[in-house]
Amino acid sequence: MMSLAELALDWSSWVGTLVGATVAVVLVSVAVIVVRFIAGRARGRSAWIGDLERRIRVPAMTLALVVASWIVCATTAPAALSWWAVLERILFIATVLVGAWLLSTLVTFGMERLMQYDSRRDATSAEARRRQTQLTVLNRLVVVLVGVIAVGVVLFSFPEVRAVGTSILASAGVVSIVAGLAAQSTLGNLIAGVQIAFTDSIRVGDVVVVEGEWGRIGEINLSYVVVYIWDERRLILPCTYFTSQPVESWTRRSDKILGTVFMDLDWRVPVDAVRAKFMEIVEGSDAWDRRKAGVVVTGSEGGHVTLRFTISAKDSDDQWDLRCLVREKIMTWLQQEHPEALPVTRVMLDPPAAGSDSARV
Repeated sequence: MMSLAELALDWSSWVGTLVGATVAVVLVSVAVIVVRFIAGRARGRSAWIGDLERRIRVPAMTLALVVASWIVCATTAPAALSWWAVLERILFIATVLVGAWLLSTLVTFGMERLMQYDSRRDATSAEARRRQTQLTVLNRLVVVLVGVIAVGVVLFSFPEVRAVGTSILASAGVVSIVAGLAAQSTLGNLIAGVQIAFTDSIRVGDVVVVEGEWGRIGEINLSYVVVYIWDERRLILPCTYFTSQPVESWTRRSDKILGTVFMDLDWRVPVDAVRAKFMEIVEGSDAWDRRKAGVVVTGSEGGHVTLRFTISAKDSDDQWDLRCLVREKIMTWLQQEHPEALPVTRVMLDPPAAGSDSARV
């Protein structure tokens, strides 16, 4: 009969490598199944657990397989091969990059949970939009930082790159000047993006007028800001624009806003009747927030008078709808009830001179 020593598996052989790889795959698969089962049971009580499991499933499983492969190869036949140093370096790089992927996923999930929790409490106020903006920019900044650190760790694992890095650090003064000049625009935008997030100059959801366009701040990234124009266009501007150029904001402290409608009418317009009709229109509209409404004559030059209708609303959308409603209703009412109030052009002809042909007729 064969001795126990002869039956023992030689882990330094390729058979040992195959067995180790099989065991690693089985263990990772079992771990994934167990985690998915636990998350499925807990999903009814805490929905966020299922969402977290779904997001980290791929990066966590990939990281587990890479680490398991590294351990198996380091303890079996590949460790004795001449090219093991290259394979070990590849596995190290894969571990660092996949680990950074997993960490970024966890950070993003945590930030999104914070934003969802905050939006459930208050999603429309200026303070809530400020917090949402800061969390969004902070999330992207942390993700970029994790990526930069991961790439730095990978690069400095090579002795040649480490030597170059030491030389660069030794001459940091000259390098910093050259890098600053070369990347002035990029670094300026990155710094401006962080400045926008934490100085509260603009927030996601703010109504602004930029470059003559009315829209809302849709995205604030580390290097650029996307303005959603009202007609579904997108205006993309560098972050430095908002730190160096004036921007008209309609929601800096509050969404409430006043709107005006101007009409040039004939001198015979019945102002009191127009004022009464105007109040009837705004009082019948849900868009009016009942803070302010009035009609005044602001001009009387030339052949017409100018009436200004002032109306208030809780936000810019309601204000726009209310202005259009007032303009349409007043115009239609004047056409039907007071056509004499509509603007006309008057021409006065000089009387014919005495002795002319027209005077004899």
